[in-house]
Amino acid sequence: LSTGIGGLIVYFSNKVNLKFLSMSLGFSAGVMIYVSFMELIPEALTYIQSSYNEKLSYIYMVLAFFAGIFFIAIIDRFVPEADNPHEYTKINVEHSTINHYKRVGLFTALAIAIHNFPEGLATFISSYNDITIGISIAIAVAIHNIPEGMSVAIPIFYATKNKRKAFLTSLYSGMAEPIGALIGFLILLPFINPVLMGLVFAFVAGIMIYISIDELLPSAEKFGYHHLSIYGLILG
Repeated sequence: LSTGIGGLIVYFSNKVNLKFLSMSLGFSAGVMIYVSFMELIPEALTYIQSSYNEKLSYIYMVLAFFAGIFFIAIIDRFVPEADNPHEYTKINVEHSTINHYKRVGLFTALAIAIHNFPEGLATFISSYNDITIGISIAIAVAIHNIPEGMSVAIPIFYATKNKRKAFLTSLYSGMAEPIGALIGFLILLPFINPVLMGLVFAFVAGIMIYISIDELLPSAEKFGYHHLSIYGLILG
């Protein structure tokens, strides 16, 4: 629901505002980078270190991190690019390829869905052990899912001009959260272990970093508002 709340931002934007879009994409990249390095990576190390020494845990974490980058890079490789190159300037940016922005939004939705799945699983497992810890994690996750919903909805809206579709795409990407909890409850609870959770968190961090650097930041820069995209990045 929090991801959907972030997606509601499109209902307050009635026209293409390039400054707003540039700053928002930078903001989304900042959120994803911060969450990856300040939340997911430390959590991954904590989980893995419960079974391995510090050096080996770090090696496994790094391998899982780059495996995530490799995974999303392969997906990126097989997504068709526009047939013709485009110069993105202030003059012709509004006529740039619709598929590009749809692609950014869908890639972000994919990253967030993959990110939300282990979050839902982690929230469930934490709640299963201690409901007070689970509630704290749920609140933290809900707060940072709001800007994640924005990062999905905004490019989808600018690609399709369809506010409902943009909102629903952001909402659907957030549905991976309860699905992760449901899978944990029905299937994985007997088999899940701290090492697997740590590897999943590091894997997801790699995906988030790739999306931020390869898709969100370059897209923010293409509008010609370099400083606004950087301000958005820092604010995120």
